[in-house]
Amino acid sequence: MSYAMIEYPDVQEVYRRIEALMRLPPVVLKRDAMRQYLDLLDRRCAKSKAMTAEAQNFIPGGVQHNLSFNYPFPLVIDGAEGPYLYDLDGNRYIDFLQAGGPTVLGSNPAAVREPVIELLHRCGPVTGLFHEFELKIAKEINHHMPAVEMFRMLGSGTEAVMAAIRVARLATGRQRIIKIGGAYHGWSDQVLYSLKIPRSGRFEAHGIPRACVKYTHEAKPNDLDSLERVLFWNRLRGGTAGVLIEPVGPESGTRPVNSDYNSGVRRLCDQYGALLIFDEVVTGFRIGLGGAQGYFKVRPDLTVFGKVVAGGYPGAGGVGGRRDLARLMAAGLESGKRRAYVGGTLAANPLSAAAGYFTIQEIARTDACRKAGLAGHRLTQGLQTLIRQRGLPFVAYNQGSICHFETVAAMFVKLDYLRILPVLKEIKIRKHCMEEYGAAYTAEGLVTLAGSRLYTSAADTDDVIDDALERFGRVMAQADFHPPGGGV
Repeated sequence: MSYAMIEYPDVQEVYRRIEALMRLPPVVLKRDAMRQYLDLLDRRCAKSKAMTAEAQNFIPGGVQHNLSFNYPFPLVIDGAEGPYLYDLDGNRYIDFLQAGGPTVLGSNPAAVREPVIELLHRCGPVTGLFHEFELKIAKEINHHMPAVEMFRMLGSGTEAVMAAIRVARLATGRQRIIKIGGAYHGWSDQVLYSLKIPRSGRFEAHGIPRACVKYTHEAKPNDLDSLERVLFWNRLRGGTAGVLIEPVGPESGTRPVNSDYNSGVRRLCDQYGALLIFDEVVTGFRIGLGGAQGYFKVRPDLTVFGKVVAGGYPGAGGVGGRRDLARLMAAGLESGKRRAYVGGTLAANPLSAAAGYFTIQEIARTDACRKAGLAGHRLTQGLQTLIRQRGLPFVAYNQGSICHFETVAAMFVKLDYLRILPVLKEIKIRKHCMEEYGAAYTAEGLVTLAGSRLYTSAADTDDVIDDALERFGRVMAQADFHPPGGGV
């Protein structure tokens, strides 16, 4: 089975370079250049600006999804095909957002779209009853990921995390869950804790009672000793039900992990009797058809899915794993049966299940994960070359088709509660600087995730990547950097 990883990043070197970047003031774009980029967006994207301004009267914040918040205003997308997006004004963009990660094949592939349309003509998107594609997608996932002996499809990754935690607690009779600092596992109350920045605790938990995270604990990223300490203390308080991790590291590998980290977590979970839960919402069918678990050769007890499991179509979520655990989510009404109650009226509807099934089959037929990984490798090597040529302190690295380009490293600010106001000010400054880079990329015809994460797809040919690198190079040429003492 092939995987997207052309080579695994030197994790310690990545952290060394990020620490060096964090010792410097944020590298801003030259003010004249930034004004020109903003003026260009105002002119070229006038329809997007007008529509999203009107939307603020009817939609909280003006958009329906967090990924849509872009500085200085959101784009209104009117078309998507292969490696490109097209906005309401007719502008074309190279798409490195990839809908947040699910479109490994590229946008709107005919091999998925056409059979889905045929299905819609035949039975519509939902019936409320069983459909053959519920079985087909479960078998297809099991074929590629043997650890997923049974699979329950749900509506989103957030729902899948909720179900996995519920199963872990029921199966073990324990309550405590460990997550890794900085990781995002959806927006349910119990895991809205220490998002983006480790040790940030309930910083984003507005409207959530403190009691909801009473049994949620945090371990340091890429630190097995920290995880063992939390497991040890939890054992004195009744034990740990499950350890929930992103196998490439928090925030889709923004904080990457050593290549032997996952096997170490597996060992500790076995030692302390906790279930190992892999969040493969992003990595499932992007790192490879075997997922990150196949690449790292680690068998989790439960696996959380999202994104690609419906091929970028709605209703993208699910959880699977060991047969004895998955059976605890059995559907139907049986009085007195101990089960983890899992619902979702539109879960596993024919549209979502079929889209996921055809997507996974097409990924397998075309070796799309490998092709997307080659594109990610080419993009990252090109960014690294541009960084060296211009003597910039930026950091670029990738895990297959998941690419990271850190210009200000906003999520690497270290919390210090004794000087919290200066820390919050630094976070705000770095975040705005990152937003400006994102705006500059957009003006150059590039769409990214928050200006620092880039997903490549099988549709990204060498010509597409080389075109993108020219555009990134024009932005990097406007970086206002004067190296102290001769460089990093």
